[in-house]
Amino acid sequence: MSDPVLRSVHVHPVKALRALDRAEAEVQPWGLAHDRRWAVVDATGTVMTQRRHPRLALAAAEPLPDGGLRLTAPGREPLLVPVPEPSATLTMDIFDKPVETVPAGTAAAAWFSAFLETDARLVHLDAPEHRRPVNPAYARPGDTVSLADGYPLLLTSTASLDALNALVEQGDHADEGPLPMTRFRPNLVVDGAAPWAEDGWTRLAVGDVTFRVAKPCARCVVTTTDQTTAERGKEPLRTLGRHRNLGGKLVFGQLLIPEHRGTVRVGDPVKILD
Repeated sequence: MSDPVLRSVHVHPVKALRALDRAEAEVQPWGLAHDRRWAVVDATGTVMTQRRHPRLALAAAEPLPDGGLRLTAPGREPLLVPVPEPSATLTMDIFDKPVETVPAGTAAAAWFSAFLETDARLVHLDAPEHRRPVNPAYARPGDTVSLADGYPLLLTSTASLDALNALVEQGDHADEGPLPMTRFRPNLVVDGAAPWAEDGWTRLAVGDVTFRVAKPCARCVVTTTDQTTAERGKEPLRTLGRHRNLGGKLVFGQLLIPEHRGTVRVGDPVKILD
């Protein structure tokens, strides 16, 4: 079998909002450029995700040349959000970990509050290289991450999704399949590997950029959320629970840490180094 290739590249400028497809992306130490450098928080400063707010899947954020965003969502007028000045910071709670962020201002707060029908604010992580370390149990000193759940990048495989969908078809909720890759919100999607081959990878190169595999990605209720309608079902968690339960974690995909900067492009060869 020939080497696998990079099938697609995806960024999520605002955590929990719709993914954007890219032909290429710059790899930074804390993740892809424009990926999860912004997030929405509630009145207490706690991160808001699709776990409790599936409606976030319907909103989108397009990065602007100056680093700001253009926000769009059903029923809302588009809003241009500039990069906030790094003056006063807001301590954001992301899964019980404090992170210093910069509030994006009242217009963005009003926009998200109206869309979600609850108090919400948009915040920006202006210095990921200083502010958020990766879990030291799976990282090296100095490894940092943006506002992703815990690791700089997530990689998935089309062959593994095909295998998972075949299992979904055999289950009690076959009518929910086949599931699209958008349910898993990856950054890099690999084509041409054997199903579940990524379970055995520890280090790989995508084009000229090398990555360490930190750990398998444990999946949550977000994967049951239709990214085009925000409606929830039972899959893939039912099937993952039966077939991909590793130590009590339902896993799909692998979490990556870059070893250096570079650019990844759709069509790049993917070489398994270890």
